[in-house]
Amino acid sequence: QLQACGGGLAQPGGSLRLSCAASGRDFSRDVMAWFRQTPGKEREFVAAVSWSGLSTFYADSAQGRFSISRDINRNMAYLQMNRLKSEDTAVYYCAAEFQRGALSYSRRQDYFGFWGQGTLVTVSS
Repeated sequence: QLQACGGGLAQPGGSLRLSCAASGRDFSRDVMAWFRQTPGKEREFVAAVSWSGLSTFYADSAQGRFSISRDINRNMAYLQMNRLKSEDTAVYYCAAEFQRGALSYSRRQDYFGFWGQGTLVTVSS
């Protein structure tokens, strides 16, 4: 089970930190990732972190502004979002799956078998 939280309202240029709590199974060998979705659009990849926490991978839209991390001991993953833009407004979902191959494979939704319920991020002045 994955539980995402931390969404809310932020101003353009502001910051938010999303958290994802994993429970119910061993996630220590999983890739953990964040995706987002806006109405009428497909869910899109945002960022992923390897099972070790040593490797990260970002969508172009997140590179340089967002930072993904994890705490293996606490079964947590985080997405620090800085310099937020209105186009970052979306429901953000965390996902997890046993790591298979290169981290870049995790940009695909079908890589993941475990999903959280989503947390809404609204960026508006």
